[in-house]
Amino acid sequence: MTQHTDLPSDLLPTTDLLPTTVREFFAAHDARDADTATSFLAEDVVVVDQDETFRGREKTHAFLRDAGSEFAYTTEQIGAHRVDDAHWVVTVRLEGTFPGGTAELDYRFTLHDDLIAELVIANHPA
Repeated sequence: MTQHTDLPSDLLPTTDLLPTTVREFFAAHDARDADTATSFLAEDVVVVDQDETFRGREKTHAFLRDAGSEFAYTTEQIGAHRVDDAHWVVTVRLEGTFPGGTAELDYRFTLHDDLIAELVIANHPA
């Protein structure tokens, strides 16, 4: 049974309702600290971003280090919900110098043993 628990956007990104792993991953990712962000990933992590798949910590580290590095941008967490104990979705708004200037993305996390086992980054449905 799927139970969605929405988290109010006015509590984000500092809400204690998100798992520590997700909060700390975002803190590192927002600071563009790929080394720290990678520490929250399982060894066999799978990350999918816009139909490109990265498997394992090494490839994912390179992706986290390099993704968007050619653009200046800011991020803001604008929503989140708990699907179940292992699955969380966090919606992030990006604004910057990339084509289109703004984007809303869903970060879909699968957690296992307090690590990120899978992360799917996709456009937020309109």
